[in-house]
Amino acid sequence: MTNLPEPKFTGVLTLSASSVIDAPIEKVWDVLCNFQSYSEWNDFVHAQVIVDGKTKKPLPDQTAREGTYLLMDVHIPPSPDASRPPTSRPLEIITAVDHTNYRVAWVNCMPKWLVNAERWQALSVVEGGKTLYETREVMGGIGAYFIKWFMFASLTKGFQAVADGLKKRAEQLQQ
Repeated sequence: MTNLPEPKFTGVLTLSASSVIDAPIEKVWDVLCNFQSYSEWNDFVHAQVIVDGKTKKPLPDQTAREGTYLLMDVHIPPSPDASRPPTSRPLEIITAVDHTNYRVAWVNCMPKWLVNAERWQALSVVEGGKTLYETREVMGGIGAYFIKWFMFASLTKGFQAVADGLKKRAEQLQQ
């Protein structure tokens, strides 16, 4: 059983990853939603910063809320080397922060005809009080074909790197 909602559209490409984490859901949620600490555990997205949509300057309040913008430093393929410049810096808008159901989502700010992308991350409790982390991104538009042809394998590794990094970080904090 998944905690991810149904995709809003059928895309050219779907990326996903998951991990079972030996930590309480609240602890994992805290790590997942602390965007500024991503560089400490995430080899794919070294930084996620909530920014003003026009200036792209960080906002003083880094609390994830629907309607706020997220600027990411993405490393494709994933790399622990934080000194390496990011491969891409997508600007996203957060569309869901559901603390009750432990889900967060965002969409890219590119023209939908070019790349229409929606990313969800969700947590749920599984056997033994462990936490299941799931993520999925659906991409459509002309650019999604190029992403599929040239970047699918590296992006798949990146998504799994997030799942693995989240697991490692949350389990370390649980000890």
